[in-house]
Amino acid sequence: MAAPSFTPPGHSVRRLWPSDRPAIQDYFLRLDPETRANRFMGPVGEAGVLAYATRVTAGEGVVFGAFVEGTLRGLGELRPAGAHVFGLGAVAEAAFAVEREFRRRGIGTALFARIARAARNRGVASLHVRCLAGNQPMIRLAAKLGADLHTDAHQAEGDVALAQPTPFSLWYETIAEAYDFTLSVVQPPVRTEEAA
Repeated sequence: MAAPSFTPPGHSVRRLWPSDRPAIQDYFLRLDPETRANRFMGPVGEAGVLAYATRVTAGEGVVFGAFVEGTLRGLGELRPAGAHVFGLGAVAEAAFAVEREFRRRGIGTALFARIARAARNRGVASLHVRCLAGNQPMIRLAAKLGADLHTDAHQAEGDVALAQPTPFSLWYETIAEAYDFTLSVVQPPVRTEEAA
C-alpha cells in the first residue's frame, strides 16, 4: 500500500510527545464508553485510561494526534507486534480512535495514513490492525485502506502490506518529524473545559 499523505481541511495530524500528556489525558477522558471499549478491546474505566495516558508517549513506537481547532480529537499509535531486535520490526500494530462527534470527517483516514507512512519509513512491511467485531467504523476504514480482514464472533483482524521506504519518503519523514516537534512547542494543544 502506498502511504498517502492526507490531511482533511480544518484538521492537523502530528506526532505526540511527552509534553502533550495533559491533552492526551483530556482526550481519553472525553471518549464515550463505547469508543473507549472499541479502542482498548474491552471496557476501561477512568483510572485505567489515565494510567495509560501517562505512559502512552513513553512506550515503544510512535503516537500521533489529530487536532481540530487546536484540541486533540483523535489519537493513533504505531507499536511493535511481537519480538523484535531493533526498531519496530517487520510487523507492527496500528491502533487508534476518534471522538464520536468528530467521525466521518476524514480524521481516521488521516491518522491511518500518517501511521502507515511512519511504519513504512521505519522498515515495517506489514501493518497489523485488530478491533472488536462490532467496531464497524474501524472495519470499514481498514478494508478501505487495503487490509485483508478476517472476522470471527469477537474480533476482526488483518494486515496492510506496506511498500519499502524510498530516499524521498525517508527525507519527507525526517522533515515531518522536525515540523511535528516544532508545532508541539510553538502551538501546544488546547485543553478543553469539559475534561480539564
